[in-house]
Amino acid sequence: MIEVIDTERCTSCDICVNVCPTNVFDKTDGIPVIARQGDCQTCFLCELYCPEDALYVSPFADETRPVDLAALKQADTMGSYRRAVGWTEETRDLRGVDQSYLLFGR
Repeated sequence: MIEVIDTERCTSCDICVNVCPTNVFDKTDGIPVIARQGDCQTCFLCELYCPEDALYVSPFADETRPVDLAALKQADTMGSYRRAVGWTEETRDLRGVDQSYLLFGR
């Protein structure tokens, strides 16, 4: 479930708003707003397409959980899904790897 938008990293490009298949976000004159968090399907599209790694989608789809943005940043979790599936230049060699193994160890 989408948990947080890092307002320090977000550039208000609205890509997340445009790619979300369930219309979770609302556009504003600045940072998008998570307006319908309960509608999130945990598809990770917003996190994948965010060029600034400003979004965090929790792998726990059934419930919201407290999120510590500072801890996520320190652990380099922001953008970790994009890296894991090879959507960055540094990880493009992972594009052909079975992602379920990388992400879930199976």
